[in-house]
Amino acid sequence: MSPSLTRRGFSAAATAALATPFIANAEAAAPLLLRCSLDTEPSHPRNVAFRDFLAKLEKASDGRIKTKLFQSGALFPDLHVVKALVQGQVELACPGTWTITGFVPDADFSQLPAFYGRPIAQVHKATDGKAGEFVNAEIAKKLHLQVLGGWFDLGFNNWYSTKKPLASLASLKGMKLRSPGGVLNSWRIRFFGGIPNVTAWPDVPLAMSQGTFDGLITTNESADSSKLFDSGLRHSLQDHQGMGLYVPLMNQQFWGKLGPKLQQTVVSLWKDNLPAYRVNTAHAQHEGRLALAKHGVIFVDVSQAERDAVRKKMLPMQDKAAAGAHMSPQLVKLVMADIGA
Repeated sequence: MSPSLTRRGFSAAATAALATPFIANAEAAAPLLLRCSLDTEPSHPRNVAFRDFLAKLEKASDGRIKTKLFQSGALFPDLHVVKALVQGQVELACPGTWTITGFVPDADFSQLPAFYGRPIAQVHKATDGKAGEFVNAEIAKKLHLQVLGGWFDLGFNNWYSTKKPLASLASLKGMKLRSPGGVLNSWRIRFFGGIPNVTAWPDVPLAMSQGTFDGLITTNESADSSKLFDSGLRHSLQDHQGMGLYVPLMNQQFWGKLGPKLQQTVVSLWKDNLPAYRVNTAHAQHEGRLALAKHGVIFVDVSQAERDAVRKKMLPMQDKAAAGAHMSPQLVKLVMADIGA
């Protein structure tokens, strides 16, 4: 025979039963924590943009999303953040296309010879066109990550050095040059007679000061915001060799937790703010060059005529370079169609 339930026991049981729905609701209403990992400095335009985006997302979600930004590689360098996203160690990141190539080789198509020395508008025709859509679909299929929308501009990559003056493209011959990664960056270094070296971005200032490499590929703003002039940066050859781009990626499990309404909020916020972020980045690149010049960096510009001539020399090698980078012929065709080449 089961023991009788006392009045006090009944009261406690009833109270617990009544409280259960409220506890469940409170748990359901607990905000979702979104951790965002960036390996660049707080002043970098990517960081500035994501601080703005995350603040707007928190507000638009009515507190249902709580964000936390980890900067300067505090969680992961971009070279490792894609794996971290897949494994759920971080919810949001915006890695460079060159860091995705180990998983999706087609991601780095902006470094193809067809883009050497071309203006930003031509690059956007491909990244916002069929080529970009093709790569986004590959990322979703192979990595099971959610691409939030259009890609974020880093800016044009150029050449930089410490001790050796860069008077022309011929100056690159024999130099050990740091590449951000990606087969095509290394291919381009070799095309000009240099020796590729891949170093994670957070390690670049120390490596440069220690003479690990003679120069590097980067952008004006990145060189300035990382204060590479304190590590010995003294020369730059500006040829707009390829556009650096970042892809906004979200962990798929976290994406699923958001539900349709919040998912639409995320996508809309990114789409609405991306044009301004791109303009701000272009401005930051311009300001970065001015700041570097004030710190004694000497600039030499490769003429547009020479850039066009170099691109013509590169183009017959493009299919072989793309094959070496394990890019699909279909992607290359989409790129050429997008830019009208």
